[in-house]
Amino acid sequence: MKRNSPFPSKNFECLSELEISPRPRLKRVISLPFLIFYGLGTILGAGIYVLIGEVVADAGINAPLSFLLAGILAVLTGFSYAELSSRYPQSAGAAVYVHKAFHRDRLSQLIGVLVMVTGMITAAALANGFAGYLREFVMIPDTVTITLLILSLCTLAVYGISESVVVAAFTTLIEIGGLLLVIWVGGSHLTEMPSLFVQGVSDFHISDFSGIFLGAFLAFFAFIGFEDMVNVAEEVKRPRLTIPIAILTSIAVSILLYFLVVLVAITSIPVSELAGSEAPLARILEFNGNISPQVISLIGLVAILNGALVQLIMSSRILYGMADQGLAPRVFASVNWWTKTPLMATLFVGIVSLLLALWFPLRNLANATSFIVLFVFTLVNAALFSLKRRHPEIQGAVYFPIWIPFIGMLLNAAFLGMKLISLLWSLNLVF
Repeated sequence: MKRNSPFPSKNFECLSELEISPRPRLKRVISLPFLIFYGLGTILGAGIYVLIGEVVADAGINAPLSFLLAGILAVLTGFSYAELSSRYPQSAGAAVYVHKAFHRDRLSQLIGVLVMVTGMITAAALANGFAGYLREFVMIPDTVTITLLILSLCTLAVYGISESVVVAAFTTLIEIGGLLLVIWVGGSHLTEMPSLFVQGVSDFHISDFSGIFLGAFLAFFAFIGFEDMVNVAEEVKRPRLTIPIAILTSIAVSILLYFLVVLVAITSIPVSELAGSEAPLARILEFNGNISPQVISLIGLVAILNGALVQLIMSSRILYGMADQGLAPRVFASVNWWTKTPLMATLFVGIVSLLLALWFPLRNLANATSFIVLFVFTLVNAALFSLKRRHPEIQGAVYFPIWIPFIGMLLNAAFLGMKLISLLWSLNLVF
């Protein structure tokens, strides 16, 4: 293995692929292209379709800087996940990494449960969002829509991972098409960037940093999702090489798309029109191309559908991986002989997601996911930093400089601390 390359020898095979077990195992069917689309679908999701207006409301014409800062944070953590997934290509993801680093069963269980819960909450929230979008086209009771949606997605997830990934890849293409449509419609205004940049520099004040940071905090959550790819590690072909490449490629493509979309947004439509808009991309199309907002609404439905499917798959694989490692009830480690998917884990995740979608105040729960994600990312970076100090390299695994997880740990902890302070401030608990 060459020292100047972070990637392992092509001939190296993951040990888990050679494992012989009397019970059925997950089926390795996901190739690199499909994993990249799976990751892009998870990252792009539905967030970017509603998020830009909120970021602009905080950062104004400095919104591109907010997305750039958020992208840097995502890249650093993405590198950590890439190396950890190559060292330990197992379905439980973050729970496994923390256990390997700190050997604390309770902490590993907590991480696994937290990540799984965020996935179920997100799936439930997206199901509610799907019902809201659908009302623009047809009036169906939300309870019926949500129930049918989650049951359909669970059926697909149980039926087979290859079928689920194909659907995710197809819907991801539609999501990307929507963003490219926005870029195409408003792209002619990008020539105004130099003058806008000069205006931004001349009008910049120290106080603007707070707006950029608040915008970055919001924009960061548009990048969340790359970590979900590690939870299908045991269904990926050549996972020690495929997963790191897919993670970094997905993040890079997402950063490029987001940056172009936000540049088009601030140059093609007045900031006052964009700030706080609940449908910013629809406003851009309507303002510049006289295109019906229903076009983006349809794409938004597809994006939500894709996001909910991926979250259900991710949560079920975490539960399966934890059970397989002895960190959850063994029943959830069972794999169906016919579909080669974790049937019990998928059914459990689907039922809980449905209950959350129907009965719980999701707004407050969804807001809590921001803390959970940053907490998990901080611990994952800390885990890799600790592991690299003890075992700098593992044969067959990718490797990156030790300063990457160290900086990632500090930045995630800083974001977590600042978010906590801002919450306490809003509750008048900090003076």
